[in-house]
Amino acid sequence: MGYPKIKQVRAYVIKGGEGGGGADYHDQGEGHWIDNHIATSMGRYPEYRQSRKSFGINVLGTLVVEIEADDGTVGFAVTTGGEPACYMVEKHFARFLEGRNPFEYERIWDQMYFGSQYYGRKGIVVNAISGVDLALWDLMGKLRQEPVYHMLGGAVRDELQFYATGARPDLAKEMGFIGGKLPLYHGPIEGDEGLKKNVELIADMRSRVGEDFWLMYDCWMALDVNYATKLAHKCHEYGLKWIEEAINPDDYWGYQQLKKNVPAGMLVTTGEHESTRWGFKMLLEMGCCDIIQPDVGWCGGVTELLKISALADAHGALVVPHGSSVYSYHFVITRHNSPFAEFLMMAPKADHVAPMFHPQLLNEPIPEKGRLKVTALDKPGFGVNLNPEVKLYRPYEH
Repeated sequence: MGYPKIKQVRAYVIKGGEGGGGADYHDQGEGHWIDNHIATSMGRYPEYRQSRKSFGINVLGTLVVEIEADDGTVGFAVTTGGEPACYMVEKHFARFLEGRNPFEYERIWDQMYFGSQYYGRKGIVVNAISGVDLALWDLMGKLRQEPVYHMLGGAVRDELQFYATGARPDLAKEMGFIGGKLPLYHGPIEGDEGLKKNVELIADMRSRVGEDFWLMYDCWMALDVNYATKLAHKCHEYGLKWIEEAINPDDYWGYQQLKKNVPAGMLVTTGEHESTRWGFKMLLEMGCCDIIQPDVGWCGGVTELLKISALADAHGALVVPHGSSVYSYHFVITRHNSPFAEFLMMAPKADHVAPMFHPQLLNEPIPEKGRLKVTALDKPGFGVNLNPEVKLYRPYEH
C-alpha cells in the first residue's frame, strides 16, 4: 500500500504566558510542589536552593513538532527544547524527512542522529530528535488509522497500572495508585540535619500508607555515593522500595558502586537524563541499576526506546519510562519488561489527578483509581490533539 510522502516539517514554541506546564512541566506557578526546595546539585549555592526555577530549569520551554504529509494529514508531538530545538528541527533535521516515505523511520532517525553527532549525541539535540520521532509515529498511526501501540506489537495486558510521583504518597494511595515517589528535599549541603529530615519524612509517610504501599525517593542527581548510601540504609527500615537518580548521570562508576552499597532488596533506578542505546548500554553492562527510566521525549523517541528496551530485556532489567504521558503509555502497554508506569501529579498540592501535559494536549487520558484501560489508547496515532487555544510561535522557517 502506498502512503503519501512527507510534505513539510514545522517546529513551534508556546507563545506568551501560556508556556507554564505542558511538556515543560517544571514551569509551574508559585507554591507548586514540583518547585519547592527539592534537592539538586545546585543546592551547594544558597541562592539556588529553594527553587529549581531560580537556576533556570524552565528556560527552554515546550517544543511542538508538526509533520504534514502530502494528503494533509498532520502528526505532532510535544517535548522540551524550545527555540534552540526549533532551530535544529527546521534548519537541520527537516532535510532528512521532507519528500520521504514517513514509514522510513529507521533511516530518518539514523540520519538525524549521525548527521548531528558532531555537536549532539545527548541533551537538547536528542530532545529535538525525540520530538521529530514522536511526531513521525503520530503521523504513521494517523495514516494507518491505528494507535501507536498496535504498531509496536499490540498490548500484552488489558490495562496500565501506575505509581504516582508527588509530594503526597498518602493521598496517592487513596486515589488507587500502587506506590508513591517523593522528591528528596534536602541534599548533602544541608548535612546531618537535612539527612534526618529526609528519613523522618519517609518514616511519616510509611506510618500513613501502611506496609504494602510502595515508597520511593527521587533524588534528582543531587547526591554523592556516600550520602546516597547513608540515605538508603537509614530509610531501609521504612521499606524504601528504590532510590532514584541519586547521583550525576555521567557517573556510571558511582552508580555501579551505589548498587553494591544499598541494602539487599532495595532497588537502584536511573536513566531519566540518559540518552540513546549507547548511554543505556553503559548503565546496563556496568550493572549500575535494576530499573532504567528513559524519557521517550528525551532519550531519542519511540524508535530509540525500542532498542533501549531490547537491550534492557537482554540484561534482565525493567524499563519504566520517566513520566511522559501518552508517549510512554503506548510503549509500556506492549512490553513485558515494563510492568507499570509513572504518573506525575501535576496538581499543585498533589491532591488530585490532573492531565500531565495540560494545557497543550486535548483528550489526554488519565488514570482512574491508578489504572488505565488499553481501550483509552484506541485512537489513531497517540490519540491526542493539540489545544487550538494555546498560541504557537514558529521562530524559524526553512
